[in-house]
Amino acid sequence: MKVGIIGAGMVGSAAAYALVMRGDASEIVLVDHNARMAEAQAQDILHATPFAHAARVRAGSWSDLAGAGVVIITAGVTQKPTETRLELLERNTAVFADIIPAILNVVPDPVLLIATNPVDVMTEVAWRLSGLPRDRVIGSGTILDSARFRALLGEHLGICSRSIHAWVLGEHGDSEVLCWSSASAGSVPLADVAQQVGRPLSEDVRQRIDGGVRRAAYRIIEGKGATWFGIGGGLARIIQAIRADEDAILTVSRVEDSVEGIGPVALSLPRLVGAKGIAGTLMPKLDDVERAELRNSAAVLVQASGRTP
Repeated sequence: MKVGIIGAGMVGSAAAYALVMRGDASEIVLVDHNARMAEAQAQDILHATPFAHAARVRAGSWSDLAGAGVVIITAGVTQKPTETRLELLERNTAVFADIIPAILNVVPDPVLLIATNPVDVMTEVAWRLSGLPRDRVIGSGTILDSARFRALLGEHLGICSRSIHAWVLGEHGDSEVLCWSSASAGSVPLADVAQQVGRPLSEDVRQRIDGGVRRAAYRIIEGKGATWFGIGGGLARIIQAIRADEDAILTVSRVEDSVEGIGPVALSLPRLVGAKGIAGTLMPKLDDVERAELRNSAAVLVQASGRTP
């Protein structure tokens, strides 16, 4: 499958590299306003293909996107150390107003995969600008937050994170909802697993993990300026699900008419992701606190879009 990536910075290049390492794209085209950087990134990634999977990796212009099944948008202004994702909205909306028509002029019916922050609001912006069906405009959403949740739980429990099933819903940001009540390891409820392995989930442990998930981006940005490896891997995982028509359950963002009585709003829920984009949505069992938190997260995002919740 041919994949276009708009934005050849750290996130775009990390996604391209992950795609090559995983073998999830036959051709990757990097498009950036800085053509020299796009060319350099493409060449650097191409040189890794002998160690991984065969793929054509090149820099290009808008016309080179022709035939792409998925176009990933990572372009946008970068997040400052003290800046929240939602504060990026006005600046990145202007960027999208230029990018979206240029993509659709060459690829009229792509799956758009949005990674630019604030990703949920930008997913709604991309949907409205593109006129595409909402199932074909996917935000990376909380796929990374869910991975962080699983990784930290696995670290605490001493269990492979791939055996842990735990979701983060709502906004990819400060109001996100960690679903503790439905989390499990294999088919065993998480609290039972914690007791059996002698590593209980005390309130202190829960707060530490919550902070490790919710504040991860801020800590990484303080240390190195931006995040890119985790989200690059997450984007490649979404592409894999689309390429293989998996109907994989991933927490990605899509516009919903209403979530807990709030909407329209783009936010993350467990989605079935396959060849045509999002094939369905699953609502996990939530306790009363989590349901209230999800409603709040939806309201935060609606307000960020300039509407009244």
